[in-house]
Amino acid sequence: MKTEIPRTREMIERLVASPSVSCHDAQFDSGNRAVIESLATWAEGLGFAVELMELPHHPDKLNLIARLGTGPGGLVLSGHTDTVPWDEGRWQSDPFAATERDGRLYGLGTADMKAFLALALEAASAFDAGQLTAPVTLLATADEESTMAGARAIAVRGESLGQVAVIGEPTSLRPIRMHKGILMELIRLTGRSGHSSNPALGVSALEGMHALMTELLAYRDEVQAAHRHDGFDVPYPTLNLGAIRGGDSPNRICASCQLDIDMRPVPGMDVAGARRQLRARLGPVAQAAGCQLEFSELFSGVDPLETPPDSALVRAMEEITGHASGSVAFGTEGPFLAALGMDVVVCGPGSIDQAHQPDEYLLLADLDPCVDQLRQLISRFCTA
Repeated sequence: MKTEIPRTREMIERLVASPSVSCHDAQFDSGNRAVIESLATWAEGLGFAVELMELPHHPDKLNLIARLGTGPGGLVLSGHTDTVPWDEGRWQSDPFAATERDGRLYGLGTADMKAFLALALEAASAFDAGQLTAPVTLLATADEESTMAGARAIAVRGESLGQVAVIGEPTSLRPIRMHKGILMELIRLTGRSGHSSNPALGVSALEGMHALMTELLAYRDEVQAAHRHDGFDVPYPTLNLGAIRGGDSPNRICASCQLDIDMRPVPGMDVAGARRQLRARLGPVAQAAGCQLEFSELFSGVDPLETPPDSALVRAMEEITGHASGSVAFGTEGPFLAALGMDVVVCGPGSIDQAHQPDEYLLLADLDPCVDQLRQLISRFCTA
């Protein structure tokens, strides 16, 4: 039997009040069970069939799959439940209290992106299962901000969730049908230490890394010449040399050096292929420098996303929002859902400019328009 759920603001407040940081650093990392259980309770109250999916080896990290209605196809409303860590002492208000001031709702996860999940439930509350000819599914995932383990688990299971999916990342309620991919790699060179007075006594990993960096920049030039996509503000793949560490003393030959890189492939490329190319290019350079070469995946990666412009979902989103679909440079869980056969559009309240920083906020003026957009989508894809 359908029951009333809390008002939208109250749902957002309760979600923000439940810490759910995901981070590669264990001292900041936490589970998302409290957020998932709140969403599950509200979804069950609306008549959704609810499944809690624990991630392997992480009993406090879960996905929620909640379905209203039955049958094939339908609409998936998807969002992640985790946040990044917060900057202690740099917030003007408690990051775990949704605080209103100046027409904004401040709090960790308000824009990125707990509020969307509450708004999706509010939108679905206008429908009964009996009205639906295809299901509306709420998907809430874990660990998007670190490993994307939640979305990966959904993709590995391989079960169809719907015909089309909207991911509510903050896009100022403008539809996004394309984004770049991302991979992050750690490159380590090991040479041999020795006294700096005689270069023959050692093998400099730092000098070897200089040769590797030269090769990386040459590779970047080549891949940018070979791949261009004018749908992006930066219309080529980027490769950033982000951090370097090596050596311990000016009078010792450097025995170890490490470089961290970030690469953003454009649609038409794939992360696995880019990683293979990188590794193949650097092997001979390291060998010529007399160094041992090792690679580690700092982030295994997300492929680029490109949903066709003539997709029924893209056309519907453009008509409902009044905006042409566009692109962004950041990655989402979209490629994992696309791999299950869904057309995917990214569209949600708030701006990415407010994400991942102190005093993250969501404009209150975005709340009602988001609910209205989602209700129109449910009507189009889930009712006759």
